[in-house]
Amino acid sequence: MEKGEQRARSRALTLSALPYLVMAAVSAVDIFAGPEVGFLPLVSLGPAFAGLVGGWRRTAVAGLVAAVLCVGLGIHSGLFESRRGLTALLSVAGVTAAGVVAAVMRQRREAELASVRSIAEVAQRVLLRPVPRSAGPLRIAVSYTSAVAEARIGGDLYEVVTSPAGVRIIVGDVQGKGLEAVESAAVVLGAFREAAHDEPDLPAVGARVERALNRHLSGERFVTAVLAEIGDGPDATLLNFGHPSPLVVRPSGEVGYAAPPDRALPLGLMDHRPDAPVPYTVPFAPGDQLLFYTDGVTEARDSAGWFYPLDERAATLLKDPDPEAALRAVREDVVDHAEGPLHDDAAMLLVRYREAAGGSGPV
Repeated sequence: MEKGEQRARSRALTLSALPYLVMAAVSAVDIFAGPEVGFLPLVSLGPAFAGLVGGWRRTAVAGLVAAVLCVGLGIHSGLFESRRGLTALLSVAGVTAAGVVAAVMRQRREAELASVRSIAEVAQRVLLRPVPRSAGPLRIAVSYTSAVAEARIGGDLYEVVTSPAGVRIIVGDVQGKGLEAVESAAVVLGAFREAAHDEPDLPAVGARVERALNRHLSGERFVTAVLAEIGDGPDATLLNFGHPSPLVVRPSGEVGYAAPPDRALPLGLMDHRPDAPVPYTVPFAPGDQLLFYTDGVTEARDSAGWFYPLDERAATLLKDPDPEAALRAVREDVVDHAEGPLHDDAAMLLVRYREAAGGSGPV
């Protein structure tokens, strides 16, 4: 992250200096080439670039510098004895005025965008509420990265609910993006929050979410999701609706997918197949970790087109006793692998089972 910040600062400094570098280069060329070549009007490129990358004050300052250079070079070359000097000066004034107007309009748009982003952040906090950091013997951490940086919100969803049957979890991915995906995510989360408290088992929770989603969706839209229930026993119960299988990370460093016995259709498409997904169990004992994620993580590509190898990098989760720091390290590794912003929403939810006193694994 520090390298990214250093690159951003270096880029900002370069853009700030660019108008003055351009004006210096034009002035040097005009002096050495002589007035016959007619490079002097190009000094107006300085305020033009300033209007693209800076505010209106910076643009006005660059225009003033360009005007001083234009007058100085025009007098030096004797251009004001004809109309050429005046023409160059008018070019600088016109480009500066246009740059100032463009900078003012851009700053207004940026202010409007900042307001929209602020509203989106509030909407995200309402939709994706902070999950509990601990629930009984479990420690929980969440990472969410939206592909739409301006909105900071997308179609991935997660929730953790403490119910009489144990801790119940959902992690899902809505087909598509934009406001429709956000609306579908809200329907799924609202239904899950109610059903997780009321229903006796995961199939009943899934059926209730399916009914709520069918009332909302139209056409062939769907939501992949995996539901989990972790109670007092030595196992975690999972119910997978066409979602990527969670990863199980053992204290020994063993990593494996908690894959369902049969593939099932996503939520919203169950009418096309009467057989509902079957719940299955995976051993989940003290020291174990379950990593839920969306396909934005595993489908992040590097410059060579290789997908992110989550199963190979999941052992990173064993290196830090703090689950939030461990999950943050995985997120940074995904971004480094993609060498830039992700092209799809990416959510991860990590569940750690605390080891008993004297254990050697993460807590």
